[in-house]
Amino acid sequence: MCARKLRPEEADIDASLVRRLVDAQFPAWAGLPLTEVVSAGTSNAMYRLGEDMAVRLPRLAGSAQDVEKEHRWPPLLAGALPVAVPTPLGKGAPGEGYPWPWSVYRWLDGANPAPGRTPEPTLLAQDLAEFVSVLQRVDPTGGPASYRSEPLAERDEVTRAAIHELRAELDGDAATAVWESALRAHGWAGPAVWIHADLQPGNVLVTDGRLSAVIDFGCLGLGDPAVDLIAAWYLLPAGAREVFRTGSGADDDAWARGRGWALSVALPELQHYRESNPVMAAIARHVIAELLADDLAAA
Repeated sequence: MCARKLRPEEADIDASLVRRLVDAQFPAWAGLPLTEVVSAGTSNAMYRLGEDMAVRLPRLAGSAQDVEKEHRWPPLLAGALPVAVPTPLGKGAPGEGYPWPWSVYRWLDGANPAPGRTPEPTLLAQDLAEFVSVLQRVDPTGGPASYRSEPLAERDEVTRAAIHELRAELDGDAATAVWESALRAHGWAGPAVWIHADLQPGNVLVTDGRLSAVIDFGCLGLGDPAVDLIAAWYLLPAGAREVFRTGSGADDDAWARGRGWALSVALPELQHYRESNPVMAAIARHVIAELLADDLAAA
């Protein structure tokens, strides 16, 4: 069975294809058990290979462009970071009718957290704050721009269009108020720093409630540190957000921009995946609801 397509332009990927690719290009791993990893991810399909490896195949041409970056930069950053990140074991080439490069990684144990629900929210908030703070301090020399490196204001048209289209599902006036508050915040005046740029449930692993790994570095690069504050609404309940904010050192302007980033990411996710990816849509709805609730509580 092919991995379920979310868009018509995606590659046809199934276990048979992955088996042929692995056996042809990495014969030492031929015959190891291969099972699909079910996830809400939209950029890559993943299969577990044996007990300690994962095969990751881009679904789209745009995602395939991230393969080189993901092989180069996370291993260089890994030694400075407080939790595990993916270790590449091999880079596959196009073949067997599959058009793009693909990867084999070391398997990382842990579970994706439910958005806003964790048995140790304060500890997770501390862990996330440590991760983003340490990442931002790594030498940025030579780093690429993040996928989300543009000024927040450049997302205005797309964000307002999503609010308009989703008015049947959310309070459009309240969402617009959150967005306009974010746009009024002072922009980041410092140098661009390393950001993961996609800290949401499918891209982190927790063990016993603690952050154990951060995965999927497709959006990695240099940008405004406020982008990584989206973790406050994607991963944490309201009561733990202040712990994360304090630990990350976010001032009022950064926090406002972080709220804007979270909204501008969640709205298009809901807009595009409310029919094709119920898990991703549910996460987006949760984030939007949390942002609007925070705004109401602050009023």
